Amino acid sequence: MKRWNGVADVPSDLGASVVTLGNFDGVHAGHRAVLSRVVERAREQDATAVAITFDPHPAQVLFPERAPALITGLHQRLDLMAAVGLDATLVMEFTRELSQWSPQEFVVRVLVQTLHAATVVVGADTRFGHRNSGDVQTLRDLGEVHGFTVEVVRDLAPRESGPRWSSSWVREALEEGDVVRAAEALGRPHRITGVVVHGDHRGRELGYPTANLEPAAEGLVPADGVYAGWMLRPQAGDDVADVDRLLPAAVSIGTNPTFDGTARRVEAYVLDRTDLDLYGERVSLELVERLRPTVRFDSVEALVEQMRADVDRARELLSAQVVPSSFGTTSAD
Repeated sequence: MKRWNGVADVPSDLGASVVTLGNFDGVHAGHRAVLSRVVERAREQDATAVAITFDPHPAQVLFPERAPALITGLHQRLDLMAAVGLDATLVMEFTRELSQWSPQEFVVRVLVQTLHAATVVVGADTRFGHRNSGDVQTLRDLGEVHGFTVEVVRDLAPRESGPRWSSSWVREALEEGDVVRAAEALGRPHRITGVVVHGDHRGRELGYPTANLEPAAEGLVPADGVYAGWMLRPQAGDDVADVDRLLPAAVSIGTNPTFDGTARRVEAYVLDRTDLDLYGERVSLELVERLRPTVRFDSVEALVEQMRADVDRARELLSAQVVPSSFGTTSAD
């Protein structure tokens, strides 16, 4: 998938395209239904399948005090969008100036003059332009003027009578530590991606060496607790065996209250492995199930006993699981 950073990056000789637009935070099942339809229609029309997304998230620019925590960082988002089969993604820097564009200005400058849209595929709740004043009907009206058609993909929901899949729905589940419910909407385990850095090295002393992710890791960090999950090492060197690229892990999220910690950390113990040197590697963690909340233990011995039980439970859960197919397509770039 090609990445265009702004309209100036789009080739001047680009032919007709099928386009969608949105923030696509999390790239959940509802998003993928829209993106998949873009790809399908583009193949039918011998056109280029393009998604427009924005960075930073508009709320971070316009309402930073109440902007939501992002489910996925930009690199994660683009990886997941590429997996759907898009030909290109146009990443537009969201600025206050861009927020002032009217719906008509956005359509003319981006969809018509830059991307030569033949079809625009959107969800029913799509809004765009100044103060989100543009909607599906706006697109249809402008399409009649500028020669593109509009197709609306219906919302997806877990149940006929339930709420539709949404980024807010996923975010709420993660903030409660319910990674199983979040995975329902995401269609895969939730992912955190970052570089492995040095921590306190306390885990190694306790017999469970952990890989600490950098504080700036991508992906919403869910509620504190211990999780069963998978570690992916996509950028490991050629000398690393395939068996060491996808590893079962117990993941701890929290402040290490037993040791009076204050910094919130994400650290993973690769099950039954003490020989791995992961420092400086960029890895992804996919969280399968929350085993328990974070608690403070009265002694180190009590903590180690619980860690042993956590590892046993994680091993049991992951040994019964099919290896996530999403690992096969992730670049963790």
